Amino acid sequence: MPLRQIMLFAAVALSAPAFAAEARDLCPDRPGLGTPACTVDEGRTMLEIGLADWTLDRGADSRTDSWVFGDALLRAGLTPSLELQVGWTMLGHVRERDRATGHTSSTIRTGDVTLALRQNLRNPDGSGFSIAVMPYATLPVGGAGVGAGDWGAGLLVPASFDLGAVSLGLTPHVDAAVDADGDGRHLAYGTVVGLGFDVSDDVSAAAELSLTRDDDPGGRSTEALAGLSLGWQPDAESQWDVGVNTGLNRDSPDVELYAGYVRRF
Repeated sequence: MPLRQIMLFAAVALSAPAFAAEARDLCPDRPGLGTPACTVDEGRTMLEIGLADWTLDRGADSRTDSWVFGDALLRAGLTPSLELQVGWTMLGHVRERDRATGHTSSTIRTGDVTLALRQNLRNPDGSGFSIAVMPYATLPVGGAGVGAGDWGAGLLVPASFDLGAVSLGLTPHVDAAVDADGDGRHLAYGTVVGLGFDVSDDVSAAAELSLTRDDDPGGRSTEALAGLSLGWQPDAESQWDVGVNTGLNRDSPDVELYAGYVRRF
């Protein structure tokens, strides 16, 4: 057999597994309050961008409007069941208004960096029953008022159950959360439960509830949120999304509106 034909045969043989292995269905972190258990395919990356996010929090004496632009998350598949995540808030704007005096103050800063690993323990494509462990740490590189002011860490254990027409998602978590004054850490814990379903072949929706107990020494609180989100996938590699979260008690922000985009490479 001529050398040229041998080389061509070898090239086709070596590339055959790559063609045989189909990419998993797109499984982004956003939108929503919870976290999926699936991981990115080995050797591939996914970029998730929060294009715009507005949160309103009204208290008895003040009103706080918070905007976030470019809330980026880069996910990279290290093995078939392990991924690395790097997150960074590009720009945050916080505006506080005193209702009694009318005085306002504004802060515009970049946010903190988050590093995380997600190790899937069963069904990394998210099918059937899927579960993962996800330790994370936050690095205090953001400016005051937008960044937390100190390092934090935590552990999530996302799980999902395929129930046919709908899927059930759970995201329990425990955190060494940064104190409100930006100096030191305290215990926070809670969970997110949600139902996801397909509206059409290209559109998916999710309804979620989140409950978090925060034992900040400056004031303990229990945040309760309800969320509704929609995702539209124009093709197999991308998604546009919108969502709204509503506070269910006085310890929670009144409302949050957001929109974002996901692209897999």
